[in-house]
Amino acid sequence: MAEPDPEPIAFGAGQRLGAPETLGISTLDPAHRPPAMPPGRHVTVRVRMLDDTEELFDVSQKASGKVLLDLVCSHMNLIEGDYFGLEFQNHQKIIVWLDHIKPIIKQLRRPKHTILRFAVKFFPPDHAQLLEELTRYLFALQIKQDISSGRLTCNDTSAALMVSHIVQSEIGDFEESKCRSHLLNNNYIPDQMPLIDKIMDFHSRHIGQTPAESDYQLLEVARRLEMYGIRLHPAKDREGTRLSLTVAHTGVLVFQGHTKINSFNWAKVRKLSFKRKRFLIKLRPDLNSSYQDTLEFLMASRDCCKVFWKICVEYHAFFRLYEEPKRKPKPVLFTRGSSFRFSGRTQKQVIDYVKESEFKKIPFERKHSRVQFNSRLSPLPSPRHRVPTEVSQDRPGRFNHSYREQAVRWSGSDRSNSPCLSASACHPHGMVNGQKSLELCGHSPGGRQPSPLTSPLLNDAGSIRTDDEDEVRRKRFPTDQAYFIAKELLTTERTYVKDLEVVTVSFQNAVGQEEATPDSLKKSIFSIFEPLHKFHTGFLREVEQRLALWEGRSNAHIKGDSQRIGDVMLKNLQALRPLTVSLHKQSEALLELEKACRSCPRLEDLCRDFELQKVCYIPLNVFILRPLHRLIHYKQILERLCKHYPATHVDFRDCRAALADVSEVVEQLQGSLIKMENFQKLLELKKDLTGIDNLVVPGREFIRLGCLSKLSGKGLQQRMFFLFNDVILYTSRGMMPTNQFKVHGQLPLHGMTIRESEDEWGVPHAFTLVGQQQSVVVAASSLAEMQKWMEDIRVAIETAKTTNGLSSDLLTSSLKCPEDSAVEAESEDETAASQTSLERPAPHRGNTMVHVCWHRNTSVSMVDFSVAVENQLSGNLLRKFKNSNGWQKLWVVFTNFSLFFYKSHQDDYPLASLPLLGYSVSVPSDSENIHKDYVFKLHFKSHIYYFRSESEYTFERWMEVIRSATLSSSGARGPSNKESRPH
Repeated sequence: MAEPDPEPIAFGAGQRLGAPETLGISTLDPAHRPPAMPPGRHVTVRVRMLDDTEELFDVSQKASGKVLLDLVCSHMNLIEGDYFGLEFQNHQKIIVWLDHIKPIIKQLRRPKHTILRFAVKFFPPDHAQLLEELTRYLFALQIKQDISSGRLTCNDTSAALMVSHIVQSEIGDFEESKCRSHLLNNNYIPDQMPLIDKIMDFHSRHIGQTPAESDYQLLEVARRLEMYGIRLHPAKDREGTRLSLTVAHTGVLVFQGHTKINSFNWAKVRKLSFKRKRFLIKLRPDLNSSYQDTLEFLMASRDCCKVFWKICVEYHAFFRLYEEPKRKPKPVLFTRGSSFRFSGRTQKQVIDYVKESEFKKIPFERKHSRVQFNSRLSPLPSPRHRVPTEVSQDRPGRFNHSYREQAVRWSGSDRSNSPCLSASACHPHGMVNGQKSLELCGHSPGGRQPSPLTSPLLNDAGSIRTDDEDEVRRKRFPTDQAYFIAKELLTTERTYVKDLEVVTVSFQNAVGQEEATPDSLKKSIFSIFEPLHKFHTGFLREVEQRLALWEGRSNAHIKGDSQRIGDVMLKNLQALRPLTVSLHKQSEALLELEKACRSCPRLEDLCRDFELQKVCYIPLNVFILRPLHRLIHYKQILERLCKHYPATHVDFRDCRAALADVSEVVEQLQGSLIKMENFQKLLELKKDLTGIDNLVVPGREFIRLGCLSKLSGKGLQQRMFFLFNDVILYTSRGMMPTNQFKVHGQLPLHGMTIRESEDEWGVPHAFTLVGQQQSVVVAASSLAEMQKWMEDIRVAIETAKTTNGLSSDLLTSSLKCPEDSAVEAESEDETAASQTSLERPAPHRGNTMVHVCWHRNTSVSMVDFSVAVENQLSGNLLRKFKNSNGWQKLWVVFTNFSLFFYKSHQDDYPLASLPLLGYSVSVPSDSENIHKDYVFKLHFKSHIYYFRSESEYTFERWMEVIRSATLSSSGARGPSNKESRPH
């Protein structure tokens, strides 16, 4: 039976402006409030934004698709939201737009497992019709995606020109080395390498162009391309020729490959319909045309026809009608054809509304841009672009929200009104391993930007989690401690798999294809990590499945056979054991990488550039040690399970057997792990120091680094000291753009003595280092710091008596000068070096613990490093500032003395980080009015953060690991003194 024709496109269906308001829900409601949510059960929907981040939205299942779109637009404070839509893959694997009128539950079979993509739906002929900078920015992101995927095809010149505008908006004015490095690390078009020189030539012509102007120019180039805004739908004509149908603001277009061969303007089209697989275009009679009255195209299925027909209906209504068409009354007895109609404002209504409303130009976050620019828009090169008005910080609403860098929004009904911008709006050089460090936006009274390490502050704009959600969760999920121990396994395994991908995917892509990379290096690293990544991906999947059952998402929990984890760990640890044999070769991999970089400057540059990428959020060598530390994590988790379970518990036997297996492997690897950690730390310090030779030599061990004040003729001056088992180096923060520390002197430990000197010099916490050739008076920042240094130095002096074969002469020839002249030379620019070094361009390594200790005026030992790297933890936390109201949900990873903050565990790199050295962790007092359970407080000077965990167990674990970073240990570590580590 042939399907009857659906409703045709009727060109007189829309009302003229000035008619009564329609019933459609608009994204342009006054004050742009979130839409009203209908009653009923709520579901969490995942939306992937145009910057590839993902947001979660809590909506009623009865809500229409338009309510969800309005919620997304409200979240971004997007006024011109009618140009956009939400697309997803339906159960027939067809990409469709979310219907505005139908309830969400009728469109998404499994809402929790469906990812909707926020994308541009209607491409206007002239981008000057887009009145908001945010809208043009989103269109630019869409164009960026389209050229990257190959959907927007063009010649090489147009492609290079578009990429140059993208690069200008992301890194600013042209600098040859910076631009080339950026293009090597970021692929914007499918075959970019041959066009790099052309892109750079175009980029050099954009000097002074702001990101807003770059967006405008990008759209100016893109809109002239034949494939601009085109989404091809495969079809065949009557002769069976393969074609593609698409729709644009002008009408229906026909493509063969990527070439337009025909077009049917809306003025020529009388009716569009479909019957089963046949898509029909009925034209108006034209005596001057040879076309027949009805054109027929064959598509893959009836559903493909219907999807394309719906898009045509919406395009016609949006661009051709003045107002949204009214809904027709439902037939009493039966229906004929489809009842689908366009819902929402037309382009004419959108333009008129924005012009009449005169919205303020509000700053927002650009994910990729490193350019600082005025939040007030510059006039763009279009006479129709209206002059922007000035932004008032006191104005509530859109000013307080950013598009990109907010944490995951769990509820559309609560919004923060903090006047602080997010991390990316702060100083662009405040980076921690390529990530934005948490800092207070704005300038200090002296006009300088505050240090990213001494003024940490995470943006308060973001999602608010309600107390009702906590109650729902507590009722829904298990409360047994074993469940939270197993959940720690899950959360940390997610982070571990991501870390393995840094080596197997990101690092391999960066250096694996380079001719400069020796085959021996590829074999020693990738042959170890690729099998591990494959194994742990499967292991993670099993753990996720078991936790899902444990949480009661199936009937298995009734029997209790899924409320355990020991069987999963035992099976996988036994399967992992053959792979651990290669972990003995990790030291060879580190050594091979060091040798290759030393002999090949090209490879060294590649590795250095890779470490500056966002995905490499900690030093590369730490990633290489991850597999060894992960075994220790398994051992700790199993120990906690065995301690928790009674001997009669069904899971006890498997946990005990798994613990025995992993303990045996850890014991076998313990000796090599100690050596590798020391080797890795020496390699890191070598990158942070300048002016030394032969730091990394067999037998040398790192003991402690930190700040001490050195007494000289000009008084006490801050210096960074490095203690090894044979020598002490003292340095100052250099003026070089590399942010390295300049070595000024060395004190061999052989024959050295140490004594307290507070009374002798009248300086608090002072002690004197008496060497064979010179003496140095230093002062610590506190009594505790003085005791740590003196104890470690005394132990190191004793160790140095038995050290043979080490050369204590580390200074380069240019630094081999008398101590007084070295001190005099460095003191001339001391103030500038300590105050403005982070503000200069091209920061290189202003991200390591050396720099944190410098700014926090503290120290850290090798024992501290080992404990911190072993005590890793991941999971969701709720965060709150001292004076804010709501709690913001973040995915938090603790490692390397820092908290790294993500929107979700699926993110590839952190949005910001908080180094913890110098902070104190405690429980809030009653006077702080934090009336919640499982809350701990982080405090450094005037900065206070509150964090909430989900259970007593996770609260204690976060307290434990954070204390390992905030309460540094004393006591040096000798060659095999790992027993001193607290576990």
